[in-house]
Amino acid sequence: MMDFIMVPLVVGICVAGTYGLFELFARRKERLLMIEKLGDKLDASSFEGQIKFPVPFPKVSFSALKAGCLLAGIGLGLLIGFVINISVASSGAYVGEGNWFNREIAGTAFGASVLLCGGIGLIIAFIIETKMAKKN
Repeated sequence: MMDFIMVPLVVGICVAGTYGLFELFARRKERLLMIEKLGDKLDASSFEGQIKFPVPFPKVSFSALKAGCLLAGIGLGLLIGFVINISVASSGAYVGEGNWFNREIAGTAFGASVLLCGGIGLIIAFIIETKMAKKN
């Protein structure tokens, strides 16, 4: 079914993999040469008192908030899609059982409501994150 895309896809993956391997080995060789050149000129006494390690600030990760809001939005979107599907199906707008139009409307209602509510959930997570960042 998707034969027209498989050949370019496989060729692209093979070319990218080969390029990645060559790039990996070339960079490794360059780094080793740089270390050898710098190793002869520098010693540990030249760095005394100059290297200071920064103290990292405790960074709060909002990944759980984003994931939670996204999943809540997807759940809400599924619920809204189900309600839309039931309300339209019970109104008698469909003619006959097994009509392809029924499946198209149901798929569109579910897909659109899931994407819309998932996006709204991520926007809410962003707003909460910016408000919490302003407090600190």
